[in-house]
Amino acid sequence: MESKMKDLNVEFLFQAVLKLESLEECYKFFGDLCTITELRSISQRLVVAKMLDDNKVYSDIVAQTGASTATISRVNRSLNYGNDGYRIVFNRLEEKTE
Repeated sequence: MESKMKDLNVEFLFQAVLKLESLEECYKFFGDLCTITELRSISQRLVVAKMLDDNKVYSDIVAQTGASTATISRVNRSLNYGNDGYRIVFNRLEEKTE
């Protein structure tokens, strides 16, 4: 994990997220924690990552998500050179649907 991410406050946030048990609890917690704009930005990045993982092209991603090409590039860099966090989540989401 990147050392610049390691921080007691970040760890407290992650521990809190791990305590959530339902979508309803997530809506409540993230509704209190984030502005709508922040939440939409975070969720947009996840959707962009999934579309990139599904081999969609930038123009389709821009059209479907409204994400900038800079955001798509940043997410693509994370997918290819990051910490495999997206991969962990995508694999677990696939497990749930099988």
